[in-house]
Amino acid sequence: MPALETTSAGAGALIKIFGVPVLAGAAATALTFLFMWPRTRREAFVRFTCSICTSTILGPVLVVALHSWWPSLFESAAAVAAMNGADPTLGVLAVAGPIMVLAGLPAWWVLGGIVLWLERRRGKDIGELARDAAEIIKDVRGAQ
Repeated sequence: MPALETTSAGAGALIKIFGVPVLAGAAATALTFLFMWPRTRREAFVRFTCSICTSTILGPVLVVALHSWWPSLFESAAAVAAMNGADPTLGVLAVAGPIMVLAGLPAWWVLGGIVLWLERRRGKDIGELARDAAEIIKDVRGAQ
């Protein structure tokens, strides 16, 4: 039978690995509810799920990129946590958490924009949607 300390350490590691991205995605979704409220429960579920997935996938990538660009930020955060009697990992999570929340925000807004765009074109077939999209892209390129 494994020692209690080993089991609780493993559970704590799992929470840190999987819990932080999920909580970050949930926080990103909660923030965006303030600006872009979904029209249906289904839309809310899809946007919430995509926000969590984006935060889970893109969040760690952004944290690694930030760490390679600004490693002293993470060292300082760990030192501040240790000075306050907390685990230094908590300081790193204090930096990584907001980055992971920010990673989930674009998914919510992009999906909201796509839903709005498709809703305005309700009843059109795929060819008409493709022509509309091509026209928008042409307009954007012409504006540059």
